[in-house]
Amino acid sequence: MDDQTQQRLETLFTLGIGFGLSQLVTNRFIEDLVPEQRGIKDDIFRALLRAGTTATSTVLASVIVRRVARGHWGS
Repeated sequence: MDDQTQQRLETLFTLGIGFGLSQLVTNRFIEDLVPEQRGIKDDIFRALLRAGTTATSTVLASVIVRRVARGHWGS
């Protein structure tokens, strides 16, 4: 698998994993408050959760694509 294909797959996996993780995290940890009712702590918490889900999804996507490219998936 060439580098360009790996990068495209990694991007697609990152988007998919990120969407799934953000839905789980948002539904579990973040209350949908009206913006006027949120404080700075709520905004910081929301930003940290988003950063964490983005980092996690990027790492997972990279690992998955690397394993698929090497043919080690499932072995």
